[in-house]
Amino acid sequence: MLSSQRWHVDFEDVLEVAGKFGADPDMVIFMSRHSSESGRPALTVHPIGNYHGNELGGRPRELVRSAPGYMTDALRRISKLNDMDGTQVCFEVTHHGPWVDRPTFFIEVGSDASNWGNRHAADILAHVLASNKGSENPAVVGVGGGHYAPRFTEAALSLKADFGHMVPNYQIEGRDDEDVSRMLGEACRATGTKLIFLHKKSMKAPQAARIKDLAASEGLEIVGSSDFDPLDQ
Repeated sequence: MLSSQRWHVDFEDVLEVAGKFGADPDMVIFMSRHSSESGRPALTVHPIGNYHGNELGGRPRELVRSAPGYMTDALRRISKLNDMDGTQVCFEVTHHGPWVDRPTFFIEVGSDASNWGNRHAADILAHVLASNKGSENPAVVGVGGGHYAPRFTEAALSLKADFGHMVPNYQIEGRDDEDVSRMLGEACRATGTKLIFLHKKSMKAPQAARIKDLAASEGLEIVGSSDFDPLDQ
């Protein structure tokens, strides 16, 4: 474990720093603080990268490889261990840097200064990191919905599907077909899958049909809840 006072979204030499301590990690997990205007207590996990600009670190229009089995296992373990009333457990969709040449995800305590000092929340995340063994369910890319990905969170907690990158509606709206096709293809390549889990209810029928057509043009497959077995509880 490395601890740094540097702003995490700019910590692009994390592997070089780790190397100074004799470490060459296969995967990088950032344990960090989550911030939101709502201030709602939260424990979150998310993949990283940028579909367009890089205002918060990383490289523009480039995604860091995700770790769907480990990230989704982390979400499930957080959900099982969370005993704090009113604390949200969820995915966030793909956003911000840094650029890292390893599969990477963030695991966070949120959502403001009143929550960041919660040692019990930090203990939960530390236990999750120490016990995470990964999962070997089919990897999927989530498409649709909002930033906090309630549908993909629900699916990960109930189905044998492991989520990697997620493309929310706000990244798709106003974009031309070429750009949307690029995002779908890059999200799947950086997740190591050809499966797209579409949040159909978050968009109108013509929008869903468009995503299906663009996915097919990229050689990708649209899947839903009925394509996966229930998760063993």
